[in-house]
Amino acid sequence: MNWTAYVDGYCERTAPGLWGEPLNDLANLAFLAAAGMVWWRADGQRTGRILAALIGLIFVASSVFHLVATRWGAVADSAAILIFVLFYAAVFPRVFFHAKAKWAWLGAPAFLVLTGVSAAFGGGLYLPALVGLAGFAIALGVKRDPYWLHFTMAAAVFALSLSFRTIDAVVCGDFPIGTHFLWHLLNAVVLYVVAKAMIGKTREAPAPVNDAGASV
Repeated sequence: MNWTAYVDGYCERTAPGLWGEPLNDLANLAFLAAAGMVWWRADGQRTGRILAALIGLIFVASSVFHLVATRWGAVADSAAILIFVLFYAAVFPRVFFHAKAKWAWLGAPAFLVLTGVSAAFGGGLYLPALVGLAGFAIALGVKRDPYWLHFTMAAAVFALSLSFRTIDAVVCGDFPIGTHFLWHLLNAVVLYVVAKAMIGKTREAPAPVNDAGASV
């Protein structure tokens, strides 16, 4: 595989070069803003700071990809998003449902299985993320946890974001700059909302309990 192969995947890009996607590059700053706001909201909380750092990684990887437009850049971009999703999937059961750590981590491989099934049917990485957000919202709604609203909003915004990503190539004739930049802006909102929910719930969570039933 040629890792340096040129990738022309977005309407805005018309030729190789570092500044072939100026609007997409500028829209990446929304990820940086989200990372900064999550770091500030975390106020020293470990999980919140990790989420902020992972959003920052998405900013870096996406910025690099839309600058260099190469295959390795595309892989780095997708990998950064996947790392955030896997971390969140592993932490969610522990924070929102008080699952023991030895079971909570299974959220990550469960998402990978869902992604594999989705890929087999052409859904790729992002459809499972949408399904996951909707699933979180439903599970918390059944539990009557007020944070279900955060995930409902995140799922709705992500669905809109995914639609803009999907139609980018379709609208080129009438809208030459494309709609991919809206994918960036709306995804930054989604990342902030789910990180904010995790930080808030972590502060409410009781001290972890070991197998003997004692607080640790």
